[in-house]
Amino acid sequence: MTDENRKILERINAYAENVLGEIDPQKIQVSVQLEKLRPVMEEIAAEQGATLEDVFILYMDLQSEASCATNQKLKDSLQDINDGFDGGSPLLFR
Repeated sequence: MTDENRKILERINAYAENVLGEIDPQKIQVSVQLEKLRPVMEEIAAEQGATLEDVFILYMDLQSEASCATNQKLKDSLQDINDGFDGGSPLLFR
């Protein structure tokens, strides 16, 4: 992820924290969540000379990339813990 992309992701996520607040993303449709993010995405699109759709796709890609990186860090951390077990039951990660 480039520095520019990281800044875009951080900007959208910071905006999301303000407008989405404490909602449970599992209970609110993705389309409703994205509609609330529309203003910041339109702002970024105008700055980048891109379409709203391009920014949306970029955001979804960056969010997926960040999620995978976080998942891998957790998996690596659990592996380090598991390596320390001497015959005990290891922690499992799927």
